[in-house]
Amino acid sequence: MDLDTEHVRIELAERSYDILIGPGVLVRPDSYQGLPAGAAAVIVTNTTVAPLLADQLAAALRTHFGRVQVIELPDGEAHKDWPALNMIFDALLAAACDRKTVMFALGGGVIGDMTGFAAACYMRGVPYVQVPTTLLAQVDSSVGGKTAINHPRGKNMIGVFNQPLRVVADVDTLATLPQRELIAGLAEVIKYGPIADDAFFAWLEENIGSLLARDQRALVHAIRRSCEIKARVVSQDEREAGLRAILNFGHTFGHAIEAGLGYGTWLHGEAVGCGMVMAAELSVRMGLIAPAYAARIQQLVARAGLPVRAPGLGVDRYRQLMGVDKKSEAGVARFVLIEAPGRAGLHRVPDDLVDAVVRLYSE
Repeated sequence: MDLDTEHVRIELAERSYDILIGPGVLVRPDSYQGLPAGAAAVIVTNTTVAPLLADQLAAALRTHFGRVQVIELPDGEAHKDWPALNMIFDALLAAACDRKTVMFALGGGVIGDMTGFAAACYMRGVPYVQVPTTLLAQVDSSVGGKTAINHPRGKNMIGVFNQPLRVVADVDTLATLPQRELIAGLAEVIKYGPIADDAFFAWLEENIGSLLARDQRALVHAIRRSCEIKARVVSQDEREAGLRAILNFGHTFGHAIEAGLGYGTWLHGEAVGCGMVMAAELSVRMGLIAPAYAARIQQLVARAGLPVRAPGLGVDRYRQLMGVDKKSEAGVARFVLIEAPGRAGLHRVPDDLVDAVVRLYSE
């Protein structure tokens, strides 16, 4: 199948960069033209992705770099922590990497977050490139410069904003992605419709079967539109002072589910999918949208294969976990709610409404 490479631009003045989307872009040397001329390229990946793609990326990079090193980390959200981050620093120091080193994040959201965080810290900053290999990373976590590790008390609580030089999103990498991971990525695709583009939401309702079947044209369209929406939001609000918070639709409930169960028990996208259903119900109870629109969101989440019932952690535990969400103010959780089809905003919500939604979906 011949598909052209799609380009989406993130406009951030001197930190602007391109997202390349399409089949085969990972292995093409021209995908990496124009990057800083460093002596060394360092690929950070994990034990699952490395055997599949590390050699292919290294071969493409050798056209531009004299030395290519691969760092393999353990796989999974449970390893998005200080010990794994220090594995990166240990390898960089052992190889005497200098400030001209360019790092490449080859993997999903965990690898992208940790590589970006390490790049911001090593020698006070070296450049990095995102090469996302999961649907979730291609449509969300690789774009926008958020980097972090988890803390036992909260997800993504320790990190920095650090924009990549480029994002190279190759849809061919999705061919080997486990179906559960593909489905988890669809949660981050689905969120863009209710928060920013109701026409895209309708397109997803019509094409969810094609996405689940990994139709490349459908995937390229979904990735491009997701990146266009995120690019527009990030360009207006890079550091989440206001508008960018809408990208966290479903995440306040979702992060509580992840932390409450233990990171890795539910995949991030699974928790976000369920969280969107809960946040849509909260939007109804706040009088913002009609029940029928919330029902459509729940139906699409369910059709994607994502959970629509939350684990029974208890109301008090949910409230405690949501109190350490990054959108909280003085320990009071705020929620991204749908204000109208294709529009969202950040709201403080009475505790009794939140508790009622938690009980409805988890008991």
